[in-house]
Amino acid sequence: MRKLELHWQILIGMLLGILFGFGMTQVDWGKGFVSDWIQPLGTIFVRLLKLIAIPLIIASLVKGISDLKDISKFKNIGLRTIGIYIVTTVVAITIGLVLVNVVRPGKGISQETVVKLTETYANDAGVTSKLEEASRQKDSGPLQFLVDMVPDNALAAMSDNSLMLQVIFFTIFLGISMLLIGEKKAKPLKDFFDSLNDVVLKMVDLIMLTAPYAVFSLLAAVVVSSSDPDLLLALLKYAGVVVLGLALMIAFYGVVVSVFTKKNPFWFLKEMSPAQLLAFSTSSSAATLPVTMERVEEHIGVDKEVSSFVLPVGATINMDGTSLYQGVAAVFISQALGFDLTFADQLTIVLTALLASIGSAAVPGAGMVMLVIVLESIGFPADKLAIGLALIFAVDRPLDMCRTVVNVTGDATVSMVVAKSVGKLGKPHVEEWDDHYDEVK
Repeated sequence: MRKLELHWQILIGMLLGILFGFGMTQVDWGKGFVSDWIQPLGTIFVRLLKLIAIPLIIASLVKGISDLKDISKFKNIGLRTIGIYIVTTVVAITIGLVLVNVVRPGKGISQETVVKLTETYANDAGVTSKLEEASRQKDSGPLQFLVDMVPDNALAAMSDNSLMLQVIFFTIFLGISMLLIGEKKAKPLKDFFDSLNDVVLKMVDLIMLTAPYAVFSLLAAVVVSSSDPDLLLALLKYAGVVVLGLALMIAFYGVVVSVFTKKNPFWFLKEMSPAQLLAFSTSSSAATLPVTMERVEEHIGVDKEVSSFVLPVGATINMDGTSLYQGVAAVFISQALGFDLTFADQLTIVLTALLASIGSAAVPGAGMVMLVIVLESIGFPADKLAIGLALIFAVDRPLDMCRTVVNVTGDATVSMVVAKSVGKLGKPHVEEWDDHYDEVK
């Protein structure tokens, strides 16, 4: 019997996880059982992906830069990458703002629902921690994001996945320095990183063997920890606007792939589906990065010279889904609490969401920190910020899962466009986990 493709295995695992989680909510001991015996499996899987993220970035980026032989090519790739990321982010925010202004979901929220949501979530630790983090970021100087990019200890940066930009800075510095000392002197170090890159990619293949079971665990845990169904129902219109906007963004990526790379967008989505499903399950672009790189390089055909730079940078600064969500959430909260927004305010949302996405960590929940910064930029009353976050907190996790899918898809799309523009989009070359098994068994 033919083995099911990976994306089907993961999808089946997700569906079974949702059904199992729903079943466990119907029994008294169900939540505790999932928390004690099911959720740890998913946690281990996510930790394994995060474990190899930094080594993969370092090895892949050094290999990509050292293979260029010409620093001007790297500058060309870098400028195109940043430029395209900015354009896609502005498109995402614009789509969100247009939808939320047309549908106006905040006008359908009753005062009773606002009060209930406020009482339930305004003092929640998740809300207060987001407010504190946003306040810390807001108090920093205008060039603090540049300071934060430069590590004072490379090993310390490599020990923290939230410092991915620092790791990228160090690795680019290392790769360029290797080019400048000449091929002969750099060869021993280059051979080391080439070998490390192959080993880490093989680790990705091995970890992915457990993906269907891991997403079962992750989705079951999400379902049993979901909020009050009545509150979720009250926010259905708002959530629907966000999801519709995210779906339109996926369609936009399909058009971009078709027009600029001449590839079938449905083929693109099929090849990226394992990474998308993992992004949905983990809510983390950083955790999904190793899988995204493997799919883009081996299954789509983007050269490592491009993917090794575009994808790690994208996982850190390109958050199209999150930026779209911020535009919708900011206007929704303003509508629900009677805070009128001018056209200038909405332009401010576009600019602030764009800038906030650059400095935001690629971890679950970062979007709400960015949202506080966006709300403060339009003069939203400080004493109502906690209420505003409480309004959307109930559905933040499922929407976080959805917007991470868009973030990852956007990274892959930009890598294809950049690769095509510099002649580095070739034929896929898929490697299986057991390709060299005969040599060691």
